[in-house]
Parts: sequence; structure tokens; C-alpha cells
Amino acid sequence: MKYKLCIIALAISLGLPATGSGQSTATALQEAKAAPVEVKIDNFSFSPATITVPAGTTVRWTNRDDIPHTVVSDKEIFKSKTLDTDDQFSYTFTKPGTYDYFCSIHPKMTGKVVVQ
Repeated sequence: MKYKLCIIALAISLGLPATGSGQSTATALQEAKAAPVEVKIDNFSFSPATITVPAGTTVRWTNRDDIPHTVVSDKEIFKSKTLDTDDQFSYTFTKPGTYDYFCSIHPKMTGKVVVQ
């Protein structure tokens, strides 16, 4: 019972329905975890510049700038094509660690994904 109360409290803190929606709290939590984490590319920056996510999370970058950008891992773990305005790139982080990345067109643009 204590475990179920913790799940319900977590669901409520995440803004998820705890009961009465026709879907279980566990299912709602799985769907919330499955939703990609968004990073916006705009004004020559990644926003947020640093994110912390659990392993198994997909991060989606969307270029909202008027010029092309890329998303490239420092250790060449992932690399997007050139992203024009409104183009997107996604990568699923399966292993814990810190993943630094940058725009290969504008190397001063940097970001970081911390996977727990």
C-alpha cells in the first residue's frame, strides 16, 4: 500500500491523473517517461543548455533559429544532419553518463545531457 501511495503522489506531482481516467497510474507514468524531452535551438543557443534525464529517455532537438545548426556529440556518439528551421533530431540515451554536444557549424554553441 505504501508503494502505491508513493506512485500516486509522484503522479500528482507530475500533473498526471492518479485515478478515474481509465488508465492506471503506472501506465500514465510510463507514458510520461516515454515522452521526449525537448531542447530548443534558437538565437545561437541550446535551451535548456543542460538537462538531466533518466536512462532510456529520448531527447528531441528542434531548430527554431532562422539559420541551420547541427547537434553533435563530443565523443561522436550521435550526430544530426544539418537542421534547417523547424527540423528535428532525436536521440535515445540508454546508458548513464554525461554527454557534451555542440553545433558543428557554430562550435561555441554547446549543451550537455546528464543521464542518470
